[in-house]
Amino acid sequence: MSTPTSVRIAQLNAGSLFEPGWAERRGEIVAWLDELDADVVCLEEIWSDATHPPSAQWIVERCRTPYRLAFGGMALAEGLWPEPSLRFGAAVLSRWPFELQGVWRLPVDGTSSGPGTSSDPGEPPDPDATDRFLHGFPCVLVHARTAGLDVFAAHLTGAPQHSRHRCRQVIELDRLVRAIRGTRDATAFGTRVPHPPALLCGDFNAEPDSDEIRFLCGLHAIGERATFWQDAWRVAAERPEGPGLTQDWRTHQLAARLNVHRKRIDYVFVGSPFLRAGDAGRVLRAAPAFHTALTGVQASDHSGLVVDVIWPQRPTG
Repeated sequence: MSTPTSVRIAQLNAGSLFEPGWAERRGEIVAWLDELDADVVCLEEIWSDATHPPSAQWIVERCRTPYRLAFGGMALAEGLWPEPSLRFGAAVLSRWPFELQGVWRLPVDGTSSGPGTSSDPGEPPDPDATDRFLHGFPCVLVHARTAGLDVFAAHLTGAPQHSRHRCRQVIELDRLVRAIRGTRDATAFGTRVPHPPALLCGDFNAEPDSDEIRFLCGLHAIGERATFWQDAWRVAAERPEGPGLTQDWRTHQLAARLNVHRKRIDYVFVGSPFLRAGDAGRVLRAAPAFHTALTGVQASDHSGLVVDVIWPQRPTG
């Protein structure tokens, strides 16, 4: 349970569309959320269509905490899915009402050449130019403002070799966050920033030493752009917890079935705590979540995180 002056955030890529066993796995997510008693939850790979509510709705209706649900999704490219009304994206759950919601599709980088278009006959064509999954499945940023707290859930493009696309996506999501936040992060000499920092959670499909994650952590500039977010695991995890792998074929059967290598690709980022009133934004704790089976099945091919952050403005009652 979070303290009276902190917020607890849970993060998980739920895999509700592509991975098998969703009917059983969703009950495991409910069990974990009841165990964690999180205030805010970010879930990726959530979907809905003309005849189905968002796949996270089933979870919301069964959790002990009376969560509200904010879902944002985008259409797939024509021909990629049999149901054209399907929307694929992410969801934010909160124990408080929402004041503002939005969803944006994150861009992929332009492709310079395709089959037969290379200016150099000896240069192989760019495989990204004809990658239907890259261009056809949406990567989204979902925003929900709840009790004055800005929460963002992101899902970036998936292939390990897609770093250039993810670099463009993190630049765009950082720009969108700045636009939404306005002056909420502005500092002035001799005063404390009265607003809590934003929370950015998601499946970033990028490892900690990648350019895109180092950019978010203020360790690398992309072009003329720079920013700073706290990687909650980096700044607050107890090292006995290990490297924080969120996909590990040794422990997750779905990850083993996909034969993906062991990696940390799921994150909770917290905006800068610098000069925040009441130490808002200080990360108190970061720990694994959804990583063991409480009900006999695993929640996803990912494991997740639970993070506690100081929030003096937390509503009472």
